[in-house]
Amino acid sequence: MEWTPTLNDRRGPVYQRIVEALTADVASGRLRRGQQLPTHRALAKALGIDLTTVTRAYTEARHLGLTEARVGQGTFVAESMAQVRHLSNPREEFDLSMNLPPQPLEADLEGRITRGIASIQRETGFSTHLNYREPGGSAAERDAAAAWLRSRGTDAHGDRLVICPGTQNALFNLLIELTKPGDVVLTETLTYPGIKAASVYTGVRLVGVPMDEEGVLPDALEAACREHAPKAVYLIPTIHNPTTATMSKARRETVAEILRGSGVLLIEDDAYGPLEPGVVPLASLVPERTYFTASLSKCIAPGLRISFVLTPDNEAAGRLAAALRATVQMPAFLMVAVVARWLADGSADAIIDAIRSEAADRQKLAGEVLAEQTAFRHPNGHHIWIPLPRGWSGTDFASHVQRQGLAIVSAESFSVGENPPHAIRVSLGAASSRAELVQGLQILAAALRSPAITRVVV
Repeated sequence: MEWTPTLNDRRGPVYQRIVEALTADVASGRLRRGQQLPTHRALAKALGIDLTTVTRAYTEARHLGLTEARVGQGTFVAESMAQVRHLSNPREEFDLSMNLPPQPLEADLEGRITRGIASIQRETGFSTHLNYREPGGSAAERDAAAAWLRSRGTDAHGDRLVICPGTQNALFNLLIELTKPGDVVLTETLTYPGIKAASVYTGVRLVGVPMDEEGVLPDALEAACREHAPKAVYLIPTIHNPTTATMSKARRETVAEILRGSGVLLIEDDAYGPLEPGVVPLASLVPERTYFTASLSKCIAPGLRISFVLTPDNEAAGRLAAALRATVQMPAFLMVAVVARWLADGSADAIIDAIRSEAADRQKLAGEVLAEQTAFRHPNGHHIWIPLPRGWSGTDFASHVQRQGLAIVSAESFSVGENPPHAIRVSLGAASSRAELVQGLQILAAALRSPAITRVVV
C-alpha cells in the first residue's frame, strides 16, 4: 500500500504534520508495524513539497522511534513501539478501540481473584501451580472446563480439550499444526485481526468469503471451498467481530452441511458465545471436524489468559498440546487453578451474567447517543459496527477523531482483501464508567455529523 498522509486538517510546520499523520495512521491501523514507507523522493512528489522537508520528517520520526531505516532497503514503520520517546498527537482521553468486557461492581472480579488465590494457598499451597507441568492442563482442570462447555451445548470431554494461554496462542498453534506455508484458510471478509497476524507468521494465505447480517454466506462458502481447497475455515458465528453478525440456527445447520460435504476443518472462535445464552455452537453440529476455541477474554477478562480448545478427538488434543509446549510451554497454572474453581462453583457464570447485564445497558446508552446513526449491534455485545457517511474512509475518520481524543478502529484492521468497507468498530466495554462512555460517544456522534475532510495535495 502506498502511503500518502492527510495534512490539510493539521497545523504547524509541514514536516511536523507528516510526523503527526504517521503517528495517527499507525495507531488507527492504516499503517502496519514493519510496513515499508515511500522513499523520500516519492513522498515529496506525492505531496508536492521539497525533498528536504520529507527528509526532516523522516529523521524526526526515526528520532522518536516511530520508524527505522534499513540499509539498502528504505524506511519502515518500527516493528516495536517500545522505544517511542513521545508522540506529538493528543492523548486519547476516550478509548473505544479495545474490545474489552466492562467490569461492573456486581462481577466482583478482584474480590473473587483474591479469595480464590487465598483458598488455593490455604488448601494446597502454591508450589504445585508454580512448577513446570504438562501443557494443556491437568485432567481435573480439563474436566472442569469440559463440563462448562457441555452446558454451552457441546459434547465436550476432558481428553479432547486443551487449556491454552489465550485464544491468540491457540490460533497460532492451530495454524502451525493444521497448515503449512502457502495453504489457504477461509475467513469472513472481515475478521479478527489476531488470525490475520497469525497467518502472516505461519505463511498461511487468508481468503475472505462474503457475508451478510447472519455471517458467512453459504453459497459463497461452498464456492470458495471448491475453488481454493482450503485446509480450514475460520469463523466467528456468534457476535461476529467486528460486524456483530450472529448466525441463525438454520444458517448454522447449512454451514455445517457444507463443511461436512467439503471435508474441510473448522476453527470456531467462540469468544463472545457466553454473552448469548442458548446459542448452538457449530461445533455441536460438526464435532468431528471442529476445533472449538472458547475464550474467557471477552466474557470475563483478557488478563486471565485462559482459553479452552475442544478438538475433534484425543489424538488431535495431544498434537495441539505438543505444539503448545513448543511455543509457550504451558499456561499460567495458578490462574488456571483459580478459573477451574470458578467453573466448578458457578462463580464464572455469575461473573458473566453481571458483565452481560452491563454490556446490555451500555448498548442501550449507545443507541440513545447514536440514535441518528445507522449502526449494527448485538444487545449483549461489547461493540458496534458503524458504516461511515459518504466521503469518509475508515482510516481518515479514525485519524480525525483521534485528534479529538477518541480512539476507535477502522475496517482496514479487519479486512481480508484490498477493498475494506468505509466503516468503524466502536467498543463500549473499555470505558471505565458509563459517564465516560457517553462522553466518548458524544464526540463520535458529532464527528459522524461533520463533513468529510477532503484529501488534497499540500
